[in-house]
Amino acid sequence: MGIVALILIAVFILLLVMNVPIAVAIALASFFAVLAEGIDPSTVIAAKMANGVNSFALLAIPFFILSGHLMGRGGMARRLIDFAGTLVGFLPGGLAYVNTLTCMLFGSISGSAAAAVSSVGGFMIPEMNRKGYNKEFNVAVTTTAATTGLLIPPSNIMIVYSVAAGSVSIAAMFMAGVIPGILTGLFIMLVCGYFAFKYKYECEARSSFVDILRSFGHAALTLLLIIIVIGGILGGIFTATEAAAIAVVYSFLLSVVVYREIPMKDLPQILLDTGITTAVVMLLIGASSGMSWIMTMANIPQTVSAALLGLSDNPIVILLTINVLLMFVGTFMDMTPAVLIFTPIFLPVVMSLGMHPVHFGIMLIANLCIGLCTPPVGTCLFIGCGVGKTTIAKVTATLLPFFGAMIAALMVITYIPAASLWLPVKTKQLKADDVAKCEFMQGHATPADAAAE
Repeated sequence: MGIVALILIAVFILLLVMNVPIAVAIALASFFAVLAEGIDPSTVIAAKMANGVNSFALLAIPFFILSGHLMGRGGMARRLIDFAGTLVGFLPGGLAYVNTLTCMLFGSISGSAAAAVSSVGGFMIPEMNRKGYNKEFNVAVTTTAATTGLLIPPSNIMIVYSVAAGSVSIAAMFMAGVIPGILTGLFIMLVCGYFAFKYKYECEARSSFVDILRSFGHAALTLLLIIIVIGGILGGIFTATEAAAIAVVYSFLLSVVVYREIPMKDLPQILLDTGITTAVVMLLIGASSGMSWIMTMANIPQTVSAALLGLSDNPIVILLTINVLLMFVGTFMDMTPAVLIFTPIFLPVVMSLGMHPVHFGIMLIANLCIGLCTPPVGTCLFIGCGVGKTTIAKVTATLLPFFGAMIAALMVITYIPAASLWLPVKTKQLKADDVAKCEFMQGHATPADAAAE
């Protein structure tokens, strides 16, 4: 590995240890690496950062962030909670299932795990505490279930991956995440069932069919947003970016005009919060774009690819190694820079194994979702502990079975391509012939076989 690569990695790690904000650490590491290459970094890094955010697809991110803020404060979460309660509340430990299902539904509408933790958790955690559920268990359920919203569309991180990977369709990514997101939610529910049996949590009253219809009616306008956004994209009516803008208009009308949960005087603060969040995300994307460029210049992707492919000829072993590395990275790095930095490193490796880039994108996101629930930088964990008024140290032991559920779901997503690719093919977002050419897990094609072809 060359001196440029060593400087890039060393400076980046040093700055992280010094607790420098990650976007600044990425930009400074890239600056010194470009300087070591003998190029003027003052113009190159600025140009690469500007080009990194100069993408029409990335316009969807601020729109989805704004719609998420509107949904979080607009009473939509409470209506989804009531609807989920009529469906699964009668089961032993029913509130845990209600919590999980609501996080899945709310996440599929807002596309934000943090919004799901604060909005759903803000109601469900105190309610579960009042009903005698263990406080740490309540936080653990909410924290892990909220991450399913990053797999179930629409999802901001899928847009980021599509941009980082190049020519990957956002619509295909959206469809690919549906089954893995539901699968992860079901695995989390299994753990909830174990705790409900162990601690003998009570059931809620069984809802009648009329109650289910009534609660569905109250939540119907909220759920309609999923159909509008996803249906419009699949039908070719509008792009993902245009869908995000439509989601903002619909969320505004629902929250301000129909439900009247958000007074007009609160809108400036919501817009300010959206601007701050968007600025952070865009700074991360721009800085990561500069780092990706200098990594390519320093041949880091090729070096890592050769090392991994030299490790084993078995795709199962290589992907297990990649997953372990990504889980380690996700523990210390936020999801957006991790996707932008490691997509160009690992994507060529997995494609040489015959893995479809859409499949890899879902695996990458599912893996990094685990990092949102782990210290020291787990965003969802910090928010969940704040809402639940407890500490990370107390919650960690209860989180372990949920981590096991998320890892089990990750293994299914990794080694069963159909879990991610079946729905995009059926909805014609991917061509069946193109997917068939990807020979991953079809007779265990090896890198040598791929090279021979």
